[in-house]
Amino acid sequence: MPRVLTPLALAAVLLTAACGESGSSGTGGSTGASGTAATGDACAPVAGEQLVVLEDDQQLQNADNIVPAVTAATAAANPALVPALDAVSGALTTEQLIDMNAAVDLERQSAEDVAAAWVQESGVTEGLEPGSGPIVVGAGNFTESTILANVYAGVLDAVGFDASVREVGNRDLYLPALISGADLQVFPEYLATVTEALNAQVNGPNPTPIASGDAQATRDALQPLADQVGLTFGRPSEAADQNAFAVTQEFADQLGVTTLSELADACGDGSLILGGPAECPTRPFCQPGLEETYGLQFAEFREFDAGGPATKAAITQGEVSMGLVFSSDAALARG
Repeated sequence: MPRVLTPLALAAVLLTAACGESGSSGTGGSTGASGTAATGDACAPVAGEQLVVLEDDQQLQNADNIVPAVTAATAAANPALVPALDAVSGALTTEQLIDMNAAVDLERQSAEDVAAAWVQESGVTEGLEPGSGPIVVGAGNFTESTILANVYAGVLDAVGFDASVREVGNRDLYLPALISGADLQVFPEYLATVTEALNAQVNGPNPTPIASGDAQATRDALQPLADQVGLTFGRPSEAADQNAFAVTQEFADQLGVTTLSELADACGDGSLILGGPAECPTRPFCQPGLEETYGLQFAEFREFDAGGPATKAAITQGEVSMGLVFSSDAALARG
């Protein structure tokens, strides 16, 4: 199994970048409660133990699907490399990513063991073209990135490459290293976020955004930017780590809703209470987006953290009707 090499920097910044400013985690915020008083209680908070994400069926969030990033020269020299990584993308789901995160964060298994089990059980290595030579897969030093890097390395090892995993820090550190290809050749990226990072690198600060909620369209917009810096990107996975809005299973069952559109149809009385980070009431991917895209109305906003334990506790304890989480959070695993 691939071994983790020397850590180089902070993971928290990478997590913010992967799920933060540049796309699907553009969370929102305010300094306190907002909105008008509730006119009913149809969608008042309902406490429960199990969190469930409501489907973003109108693609409010940008598509931060997991996507393999590869140094273009390495991809050209190793024809078997990108197809092997694309096989991972073809098999990996958000539910599986949630379960792997939970196995490490909640069950205290090692990321290496969890990744190895997924590679074996998924069968993704069957029929792949063999490759050879050393490949270094980069990882942020946070759970999900480390798991994904070990999945990539495990698949590459299985088809004949000599793959290792190196933990790195934020995008400012690892992206130049990946582009140079000297220390890293592969990285599990987040589609919309890396698209906007390269958009800014190629076109200057504050360019017109090109990422969207459509994964394939975002991938198509990304590749010309990648070509200019010597990178190539594989197939986006169904698995994604992006902004999501969670309720308790009890709340969803009581209303009979599974999507944000259904929630809007069921909650016209203005009784919803939204929880999230301080910026939520001003960010387009948070409260304003929910209001404009779905027509949701909120009685109140309550400030907590950005997809962290305080927000999740507020949902399960019945303090808020719904809250902002990340779509692959271990807390979404079903017991």
